[in-house]
Amino acid sequence: MKRRSYIFTNKRKSEKSIMSVILGMISNISLWIVIYLTYRSGGVAQGGYGVTGLLATIFSLTGLILGIITVRDRDNYRLFPWLGVGLNILALGTLSFILYLGNRL
Repeated sequence: MKRRSYIFTNKRKSEKSIMSVILGMISNISLWIVIYLTYRSGGVAQGGYGVTGLLATIFSLTGLILGIITVRDRDNYRLFPWLGVGLNILALGTLSFILYLGNRL
């Protein structure tokens, strides 16, 4: 006989954490598309690629702030806030790496 177990909790999924994940995904996808298109054109970046990098930075910083706010709240599940923080840090790290290579070459 299978025993039924119920877990009663007041935790919820936060809309801020889901937005943080979405902003992190948008930032990462747009940066990797720009990297791929620049690679295909022989390393020559178009003018619009810089605007994409600026918008990805703004999205990543906003998503990082939303993720950190949600991580600090104890009444939320932990998966989405940490996933959002990780994705946004990855996007900011990728952008920092691109800027580092641009100044070095």
